[in-house]
Amino acid sequence: MPKIFPRANQSLVAEALADTRVVLLMGARQVGKSTLAEQIVRTDHPARMINLDEQPQREAALADPEGFIAGLERPVLIDEVQRGGPDLFLAIKSVVDADRSPGQFLLTGSANVLRTRKVWEALTGRVELINLGPLTQAEIEGLSLNFVDAVFAGRPPQVEGAPKGRDALLGRLIAGGYPEARLRSPKRRARWFDSYIQTTLGRDLKDISQARKLNEMPRLLRLIASQTANLFSASNLSQRLSIHSQTVDSHVSLLEAIFLVQRLPAWTPGIGSREIHHPKIYVSDTGLLLHLLGANEKRLREDDQITGKALENFVAMELVRHADSSEENPKAHHYRRGRDEIDVILENRAGDICAIEVKASATIRDKDWGALARLRDARPKSFRCGVLFYTGAQTLPLGDRLFAVPLSGLWAQ
Repeated sequence: MPKIFPRANQSLVAEALADTRVVLLMGARQVGKSTLAEQIVRTDHPARMINLDEQPQREAALADPEGFIAGLERPVLIDEVQRGGPDLFLAIKSVVDADRSPGQFLLTGSANVLRTRKVWEALTGRVELINLGPLTQAEIEGLSLNFVDAVFAGRPPQVEGAPKGRDALLGRLIAGGYPEARLRSPKRRARWFDSYIQTTLGRDLKDISQARKLNEMPRLLRLIASQTANLFSASNLSQRLSIHSQTVDSHVSLLEAIFLVQRLPAWTPGIGSREIHHPKIYVSDTGLLLHLLGANEKRLREDDQITGKALENFVAMELVRHADSSEENPKAHHYRRGRDEIDVILENRAGDICAIEVKASATIRDKDWGALARLRDARPKSFRCGVLFYTGAQTLPLGDRLFAVPLSGLWAQ
């Protein structure tokens, strides 16, 4: 029997079902949405289970959405709900408008169904959205800790005796966070990722888009992998792919909708000006990133360019997933001002910020945290904590509200 990993978002889903009519658990294929949803309806919120990946249920939902929903005993879990088409959501809207009791529908979706206007209008005000990404390292270790909440409290993990150097991290980067991929040898994992990309691009995109030139998606995804942790520019990618920049931008939005890539917007003190700065782009799972780059553990160990990209991608996506399940629930950004760059800025609703920088080195110098210190000094009231992740052995204080933390602080107690 496959190992069941504890998921930090389980309590969020259970809380949402207690006061919300519809809860939609969204994420990429094979991240464990169905496993988590089934766990919830067996333990926290008993419900009937329907899977629209199964042909009879899917055909019934597509043929008569209203009759299909009306005939379901509630509460009900509908797995892969996007396979039922947009009219299914209108039928759900009709039911939950007539009966406003909470916890009627737990839905899972591998494509961001809210991209469809009809779906968005049907569910607005009736649904709570909860993201589920690939496993975090803390979940893999079976730990219920949240790094984001710790740094907002000004208390980053106090790590002692972590393995020094990047070699201790290579296996984690290569394996990634997809539960199924982690079970395989490197050779078999490569086969799994090949099939995963082919089936995800071939099926989920068709569920949510009628866009043309979808045959360019594999090339675009590989190109994004080569540009990960860089500023995103549709015009630069369009020149390399020989397709229009508007097509590139819409295709990247589709890759975001199926949770394969993620853009982090720029952070500036002025909210309005954030919209005119370029975002950074990342691949949502570092194991998938390294597969797209064709990099094995040997290359990851020896190629500093690959290592730097992979480490920043790894930390940024770990932080995004910790943020999704944190009490603070901040949004993730990147920061660039003049010569100062900071990999990730986390900002909560109160406007408080934490800043995180990533270094592949086991030794650090003053200049490595200079940008963190300058941001702290410029925003003394809102700056909660700055962390310099490195591959050293222990957490070190670097000054007022600044710390160097081994990368294992993301999963160490």
